[in-house]
Amino acid sequence: MEILNVKNLCKTYGKGENQVKALDDVSFSVKRGEFIAIIGPSGSGKSTLLHILGGVDKPTSGTVYMDGSDVYRQNDEQLAIFRRRQVGLIYQFYNLIPVLNVTENITLPVLMDGQKVNTERLENLIKTLKLNGRENHLPNQLSGGQQQRVSIGRALMNSPSVVLADEPTGNLDSKNSQEIIDLLKYYNKEYNQTLIIITHDENIALQADRIISIEDGKITRDEVIRK
Repeated sequence: MEILNVKNLCKTYGKGENQVKALDDVSFSVKRGEFIAIIGPSGSGKSTLLHILGGVDKPTSGTVYMDGSDVYRQNDEQLAIFRRRQVGLIYQFYNLIPVLNVTENITLPVLMDGQKVNTERLENLIKTLKLNGRENHLPNQLSGGQQQRVSIGRALMNSPSVVLADEPTGNLDSKNSQEIIDLLKYYNKEYNQTLIIITHDENIALQADRIISIEDGKITRDEVIRK
């Protein structure tokens, strides 16, 4: 079953001679529960694509359908709700709130949404992410790998349909990198959460179900690795 459908997506920055086409007529679809790796050189449009899929940046033209709904026919308030409830965003630099502890950072999207925290889900996340005993630690009291685990917990706390990760292992050593990917793969398989990862790491890309290559804002390859 299809969860994401991208049609003729374009994104341009600047005007006239200074205009840059970050995305140029990009189209693809994603099945529910699929694990996709997006690869390409720096400046190819990968991060721009991910931000548009996540409702963070608006396309110049084209459409993004999530669960059958046109994402960009929503107003700003509806888009904010979409970002909190339907997508989980994970970044290379963690983006944790420095004055909030582990539990507070993980539950922030739920509280911002005016919802009650599902304590059972929170406890399960903390246990699976191996953050037991660190619930009251601030980000600066955690290692890089632990901080990225907190950012994963925050992204998953609202049980999003799609998890989008932008170079989630870019700041980690190889051991921590694989542990983070294993966690994301676990949630992808265990909860059938669709996972889309941007990566420069070929070893990570080869663990995906499918690899999409982007160059100069265009898809140059779309290959199924495993079914």
